[in-house]
Formats: sequence, structure tokens, C-alpha cells
Amino acid sequence: MYFNKFIVKVKIKLWSKLVRYTRHKRFYPFIYRSYWHYLFHKKGEQVNHNCYFAARPNPGAGIGHQIANWIAGYWFAQQFNLKFAHIAFSSNKWEQFLGFGQGEKTVQELKAQGYRMRRIPLFSEDNPIEVVRTNKIIKSYRGRKVIFLCEQDQFYRNQYGVMKEIQQKFYSAPKRKNGHLVYNSEHFNIAIHVRRGDIMAEPNNPNLQMRYMPNTYFKTVLEQVLNNFNSEKPRHIYFFSQGKPEDYPEFKSFENLHWCLEMEPQESFLHMVYADVLITSKSSFSYKPALLNRNIKVCPQNFWHGYPGTKDWILVDKDGKLLNNMKIS
Repeated sequence: MYFNKFIVKVKIKLWSKLVRYTRHKRFYPFIYRSYWHYLFHKKGEQVNHNCYFAARPNPGAGIGHQIANWIAGYWFAQQFNLKFAHIAFSSNKWEQFLGFGQGEKTVQELKAQGYRMRRIPLFSEDNPIEVVRTNKIIKSYRGRKVIFLCEQDQFYRNQYGVMKEIQQKFYSAPKRKNGHLVYNSEHFNIAIHVRRGDIMAEPNNPNLQMRYMPNTYFKTVLEQVLNNFNSEKPRHIYFFSQGKPEDYPEFKSFENLHWCLEMEPQESFLHMVYADVLITSKSSFSYKPALLNRNIKVCPQNFWHGYPGTKDWILVDKDGKLLNNMKIS
């Protein structure tokens, strides 16, 4: 058993290296069996509505990253006129917590029905040539029982494209019956997420440093949220991060500030979803709750995923200045 798992890990690692090496080379598509299939089955291309599309949540990544993978699969299934096949998150605890698999066929179920997996090359959603190529690969399997599997970490920028669907799944999940919030419904509850843990653990990692935002940024944002506050309810602030209060001296003067520095990840995620106002970091861990949150979201303008152009999304520049001129109530 251990040897088999080791072999699988080695294969995954070698394949990942091959994809990275060939991705921007002309022969890249040729490393895929599905592309060769297309080359020999070009005639009479038709959409096969019996096929499915799936994306595997990266088991080596955090939950925000994994949700992005899942959403990409869900979105592109729609774009290619295919059904969606669910692949569970790496943690069963998160799988049950999110409830995204509700009402969806799983890859395991489909395999038991005779479906086969076919991996497709990475494509840029902004590159018409690559999108057309993907469409042609899919159509070449007409009449076949196939699950098309995204290459790992297939990117989809505007993740809010399936926002309504994942909200419906999340709020109707069985786990919502047992959720406990420390919020008081008589208060106006403001959640602020300050990403620190992984960034501070690797201060010389450029990939993490680009995600760093100073305490002063969050203080400026919070002050403006409070200044635009237009509610008769008492306002309470819940601070989600790592470390200790002494690490954030800029926030000592704020009243009704609740430190949530040791809260479990799922509990933190849940509170961000249900906040009356959610202030996010450059982090998938707060961007994903923002997609599920039905209230006000205040987010950094410069981020790797997009935002809807609706009034409940307020963008902020690099100095913490609100770009949307509106009252928060």
C-alpha cells in the first residue's frame, strides 16, 4: 500500500515538472492523449452533452486555493456545455463544511458507470486559440462516456461567475444547522482578515511577500468603514489573524474589538461569511468567504481574482483608500 502511494506521488511530481517545462512550447499539447485523439477524430465534431468536466482541488494547497480549483471546474463545465463532475476536497472536514458536492455526480460514481477520465491541456481563458483547441478536443469525443479533467490549477480569474450557485450550496449544506457564531445579532458585526501566518513564516519568499499588506493599511480601511457606518446598532469588530494582540498596536484605540487569533480555520471562515461587513486581505482564504457573504465586502483592488461591479463590493487602493463613494449601512 505504501509503495503504491509512493509511486503515485512520484508520477504526479514528474508529470507536474513536464507540464511546467513544456507549457509555453509549441509541442505542449502533444503530451496529452486527448490532443492526439482530437488529431485523429476531427470530422463531424458535435457537442456531446453526455460528457462531464471536472477539476481536482489541489491536495497540496490551502482551502482557498482548492476552492478556486473547484470553481474553475464548475465554471468551465458550463462554458463548454458539459455536465459537472465533483471531486472532493482533500479534507473530508472541509468537504462536509462547504457542501459543494450536494446534488452533483462524483467522478467515482461516473467511473462505476463506465466513464473514463481524459486530461486536457492547460488553456488561458483569454486566449481564443487555446479555448478553441480545448473545444475541439472535447467535441472529438462525441458518443463517448468521458470525464474531461482540467490540468492541475487551471486558472479562472472572475470566480464570482458561479457565486450564486456556491452560495446556494453553502447555505443549504447540512453543516449550517450546527454552525455557531460568536456574533450578537443585535450588533453590527465587522470582520477583518489580516493575512500573516505563512507570510511571516517565510519573509524572503517573493511569492508570499507580494501578498503582504501592512497593519496601517487595515487600520486606514477600518477607520473609513467606521466613518461610513450608518446603522443604529452597536458596532463590533472581529479581528482574524495569527500572532498576539501586541503585534497589532495600531488597533489599540478601537472600541469593541474582539481578537480572533486562535480560532479554528473553519470557524474563522464561517464568521467571515456571516459578517455584516467583511474586510479582506490579498488572500484566497478571505476572498472565498467574500464570494459567499451576502452583505458588504471591502477588498483590495489589486488582486489576482476579479470582483463583481455591484454595490456590495467596495474596492480599496494600495494605501487603504475606499474607491467607492457610498455609505455602509
